Amino acid sequence: MRRKALKILLTGASGFVGSAVLRKLLAQGDQVRVLIRETSNTANIAGLPVEILHGDLNDSSALKQAVKSVDGVFHVAADYRIWVPDEAAMMRTNLDGTRNLMLASMDAGVGRIVYTSSVATLGISGDAQGSDENTPSRFEDMIGPYKRSKFLAEEAVSALIRERDLPAVIVNPSTPIGPRDIKPTPTGRMIVEAAKGNLPGYVNTGLNIVHVDDVADGHLAAFDKGRIGERYILGGHNLSLKDILDMVAGITGRPGPKFRLPHGIVLPIAHIAEWTAKLMGNSEPFVTVDGVRMSKKYMYFKSSKALDELGYAPRPAEQSISDAIRWFEANGYLAS
Repeated sequence: MRRKALKILLTGASGFVGSAVLRKLLAQGDQVRVLIRETSNTANIAGLPVEILHGDLNDSSALKQAVKSVDGVFHVAADYRIWVPDEAAMMRTNLDGTRNLMLASMDAGVGRIVYTSSVATLGISGDAQGSDENTPSRFEDMIGPYKRSKFLAEEAVSALIRERDLPAVIVNPSTPIGPRDIKPTPTGRMIVEAAKGNLPGYVNTGLNIVHVDDVADGHLAAFDKGRIGERYILGGHNLSLKDILDMVAGITGRPGPKFRLPHGIVLPIAHIAEWTAKLMGNSEPFVTVDGVRMSKKYMYFKSSKALDELGYAPRPAEQSISDAIRWFEANGYLAS
């Protein structure tokens, strides 16, 4: 039986995952208020029937207004970049902003919260089946500012659940791909370059990729069915990077990767790319030192808990990749 329509606050609605969650909430009849910054690109929410509130996660007055009279909160917003010139700014958004919103939600008496964490906070099992929600992880193992900030943010949410009865469920998406990746994300950038035939080589690594709309479905299921204090991996399918690039080649007809690049060769290229990015005004380089370090491990995960408890059902990987390519092509990202 379908639940009654609710008043929902959603952060990150202008972004990739957030815009997918927004569309799912609207489709089931919820009334949605979105909190976005004045400077945000609003292309992903243009024309949608939402209440727009401008503000920042570190602005207490904006947060107080944002959580007023809502039934639930989806905190999807995050600064998701593998490389940043200022780690402190990312910490303010991902850690401080998360804690601020959780506290404001508690003060307002919000009944239900879904916090979007990431598989970046989980340990890496090293086996073909992948990690689950109980695979141990430590802060010392977190590579790069994004992983460190999300690890600490999830710890902060978990502490509020334990110590102050924060009514939150945590979801850990893997690597989403699909439509409306306007930035695009690091994985989206890789798919774009592969679809243009610009990636003749690959490194020996692997990812768990998932359609962004399946991740959005998982968010709504976590809100309706998830257990307070639990976390749920919202993943899809474990694939080697070569398999992913071969799928892109098969869909587009472009050449696939021809040779494997040793990590030792890519690492100095990444150092040069980061140095050049700083000289050019801190634009994110295509290859980063932290990205190369992370690629030394197969980042595989399993979503059995979400399948069993939430009814989560990700679609085939090739369909996800195809949808991403079609969207990038339709929106001019594949133009020469």
